Amino acid sequence: QVQLAESGGGLVQAGGSLRLSCAASGRTFNIYTMGWFRQAPGKEREFVAAISRDGGRTSYVDSLKGRFTISRDNAKNTLYLQMNSLKPEDTAVYYCAADFGSLLRSNPNAYNYWGRGTQVTVSS
Repeated sequence: QVQLAESGGGLVQAGGSLRLSCAASGRTFNIYTMGWFRQAPGKEREFVAAISRDGGRTSYVDSLKGRFTISRDNAKNTLYLQMNSLKPEDTAVYYCAADFGSLLRSNPNAYNYWGRGTQVTVSS
């Protein structure tokens, strides 16, 4: 199995940027499709973005296209989420997840392993 640990969250003003990281350990990182999800208080966990095993394909929730960018560095066993032009509604706990499958899936139930999350708070 793989262990995932997110970092890079924090408090930022609206309009600012953050870069989240997800460090993977255990099994070989590049066998997993990876995804980012987020969960705001009182809301369900929602899909943010996914990336293929080799990083060649990406998928985003429509509402975040153009502001968020997912990437990975398989040599460093690390997944990233660059978040720009942040808004207060982006406030949530952000999770990375690993999927054995090759499809870029938005359903959180499709993912096999999860990190514990990192808090992102955007002030107005």
